[in-house]
Amino acid sequence: MTAPKKKAQISVYLDPDVMKALSAYAARREHSLSLIAEAAIASFLSPDADERREAAIAKRLDQIDRRIARLERDVGISVETIALFIRFWLTTTPPLPEPAAKAARAQAGARYDNFVAALGRRLSQGPSLRQEIPDDIQESKPMDG
Repeated sequence: MTAPKKKAQISVYLDPDVMKALSAYAARREHSLSLIAEAAIASFLSPDADERREAAIAKRLDQIDRRIARLERDVGISVETIALFIRFWLTTTPPLPEPAAKAARAQAGARYDNFVAALGRRLSQGPSLRQEIPDDIQESKPMDG
């Protein structure tokens, strides 16, 4: 029967920040510095380390891609909502005669403050407009009849 091989000892010079991080990690995990360093080196030298790293990066990129897609959708909804409102408002609101226009301009600040307060209430309560709109919007085609 052969005796198990003894572990070899090496000396390594570490940057103070790396040493501090290694010590903190070892303390949190309640393991020795040698065990943590050995596991890190083994992982670094492992033939599948690159594949694991690539898989982790791909997973993160997929998450970022989904978030960007949601952002694009939300921005599209916002732009279309504002455009629709402006078009509706411009086509349904007649111009005011001059005395009424002066009074409206005088009230504009208070009306804007009311709008901002209402928007704040809407944003703090949910559900948001984007949650009310399904993700897979299909264009509705007018029915021929």
